[in-house]
Amino acid sequence: MEAWIEFGRGPLFRICFAIMILGLLRAVALSLFGMIEALHRAGDHVVPWGDLWKKTFSWLIPIKNLFTKRPVYSVISFVWHIGLILVPLFLTAHVLLFWNNSVGVTWWPTLPQNIADTLTLVAIIAGSLLWFGRVLNRNARFLSRPQDIMWPPLLTVTFLTGYLCAATELAASSYQVSMLIHIYTANTIMILIPFTKVAHCVLMPMSQFVSAIGWKFPRGAGKKVAKTLGREGMPV
Repeated sequence: MEAWIEFGRGPLFRICFAIMILGLLRAVALSLFGMIEALHRAGDHVVPWGDLWKKTFSWLIPIKNLFTKRPVYSVISFVWHIGLILVPLFLTAHVLLFWNNSVGVTWWPTLPQNIADTLTLVAIIAGSLLWFGRVLNRNARFLSRPQDIMWPPLLTVTFLTGYLCAATELAASSYQVSMLIHIYTANTIMILIPFTKVAHCVLMPMSQFVSAIGWKFPRGAGKKVAKTLGREGMPV
């Protein structure tokens, strides 16, 4: 089992990391190409860049929007995302064992262990609540795709096994099983990210720009729509 663990956090980790990065770069490139194509097709190059930047930052840090609609769900989702982002990137063990040894990059500062443990527990609890809420609520279940049901438990298992390995005393065999599950679920997550809704981790900052530019109609489109509707020459 130790050989599988070393393979998972060595060669396999590098392969999965490369797939994730290349896949996300592809998603970003396609979005940028689509925006450029839409601007060219519309002929209207006037874009309210300043207003779009403000909207982007307000959604990246959505403090004002947390309590407007579905406040409980919004707060749980927000704190869940904090743990999902900070722990994988800034946990000391991850930085040293994975990012530095496997990929060759490192950064400081890292998270103190007590804060990392707290964020991990928050992520486990929040992920479980979100999954139960989606499964037990008929409307949410009706609107959910298979990947919407899959992601919370997959991420929760990864955090749970990582917490067991780092913050509890386990027998050697139990530690190896937990570490094996932790590493291989984490690698699975990296492979899936570019090809599922989680690609929004890099596409989210572009969403306001994509929406604004995508809704720019080609020059003369308004007259064609009016003609089609039989309202040509009539006041709007």
